Amino acid sequence: MDPQEKKVALRAITYGLYVMTATDGETYAAGGVNWLTQSSFDPPLVTAAVKVDSGLDSVIEATGKFAVNVLADDQLDIGKAFFRSTTREDDRLNGHRFEGGAVTGAPVLDEAPYWFECTVRDTVKGGDHVVFVAEVVNAGVRDAARPPLNLRSTGMNYGG
Repeated sequence: MDPQEKKVALRAITYGLYVMTATDGETYAAGGVNWLTQSSFDPPLVTAAVKVDSGLDSVIEATGKFAVNVLADDQLDIGKAFFRSTTREDDRLNGHRFEGGAVTGAPVLDEAPYWFECTVRDTVKGGDHVVFVAEVVNAGVRDAARPPLNLRSTGMNYGG
């Protein structure tokens, strides 16, 4: 297999860019993720891959809960704020205001036009990411007119 062709072919898979968050009540973790998809209608399941041994992985493994904050196409700056370590100051994560989700307690960013809370049903370990299969247990829409952020439109790549 040609490594360059493999990279280009795998980068042709389309992705969004999301902020995934979790907390155990004391530790808060968040990260920019793009390997996420809906994987079942009934029950509503999503599948998300998170970097092994990251703070986000650790908190999700401990609690079995997380939230996904779907960014709008003009919110790349918010996404970039979560490509670094998580800092919490009062009601802000990495400088962005949040509230605890009603069902899981996971941080829901006030600026995200869409969000959903999840509870983990299964975990698949292999490679440098952990795959969580999780049930959507709560969701919200703040502004359905805002198109979601697409990774390709940012000019960035992850994977391949």
